[in-house]
Amino acid sequence: MHSSFTSQDSKFMALAISQAKSAIYTTRPNPNVGCVIVKEGELLASGYHRRAGDGHAEVNALARLDLTQSSGATAYVTLEPCSHTGRTGSCATALIKAKIARVVCAMQDPNPLVSGNGFARLKEAGIEVVVGLMQAEAEQINLGFIKRMSQQLPRVTVKLAMSLDGRTAMQSGESQWITGSAARSDVQRLRASSCAIITGIGSIEQDDSSLTVRTSELDLSVSDADLTLIGQMQPLRVVLDSANKLSKNAKILQQPGRTLRVISGPVTGDDPDVISLPGTDSRIDLKALLAYLAREESCNNVLVEAGATLAGSFVDQQLFDQLIVYMAPTILGASARPLLAIDKDKMQQQQRLALIDQQLVGEDIRLTYQPI
Repeated sequence: MHSSFTSQDSKFMALAISQAKSAIYTTRPNPNVGCVIVKEGELLASGYHRRAGDGHAEVNALARLDLTQSSGATAYVTLEPCSHTGRTGSCATALIKAKIARVVCAMQDPNPLVSGNGFARLKEAGIEVVVGLMQAEAEQINLGFIKRMSQQLPRVTVKLAMSLDGRTAMQSGESQWITGSAARSDVQRLRASSCAIITGIGSIEQDDSSLTVRTSELDLSVSDADLTLIGQMQPLRVVLDSANKLSKNAKILQQPGRTLRVISGPVTGDDPDVISLPGTDSRIDLKALLAYLAREESCNNVLVEAGATLAGSFVDQQLFDQLIVYMAPTILGASARPLLAIDKDKMQQQQRLALIDQQLVGEDIRLTYQPI
């Protein structure tokens, strides 16, 4: 971290990060960014990026000030100001025109269109630029965006719910509900923060699920306008249907937003939401799927909500960044369905994970794991 950072710098950067978190459900595929403008120790304005196509954080903060106020001020920004002109103007240019004297930034933008260029433009204009304050905290709110930019893959979360004896459903497939309402609200928030939700044809045939974000269950303290926007920005639903069996009457096809069907055979017809990604044994190549979602759909974060076979494939192939398991205080019995269908018959094949978080969510326990 830069040695010239002060406690005041840390205070205002923390506020900028808080601003960035205000729109974690609506900025996709863009990153979450916050900005505060400070002069002589006084907070003048703050802003954040709300959604793609709207003003960026710096522009929104500066819009609250005139030139006499912004001249000589310090801007605290959670991500490097953009230097290119897309749907909105360049943030670096806006800061220069506002005669900002100093920019304190948490991290460099991993986007190759920006990376380092924004800082260079500011420095060329005579603005002092310091980088690295609270970088780890800033990275945490954009992990999916960072992974897409650096690895051309989305960040993958596999979500599961199980009983105390590690079962997910009765032998018949009946599974509603293992967990309580608080855990189900938590899952809705996971969905809302995801660019896409991946499931398999087996789950659709069993449950006829919609895989939508139900805003009435989000339990968020946001404005009605933001809640409406979250409901409108339904994640892309992705159904892995290698044999092309999905019924046209399936509930998932009747919902607002898009449903992408992924098959393993040739695509017939001209439906843009049917693609083919064959792998071995007529199975869909999961890594190719993730690369497609990052490249063609600009997906930062994807959520896997699937049965034991598909979820097990993501885990077994190490194609996940975190595994979230909701454990309910109930027992389903030996004949109930297992958590993951992964073939292992020797202890040396065991797959150990790192527990990074555990929380009580209502009466259930939420366990979060990462690969080791």
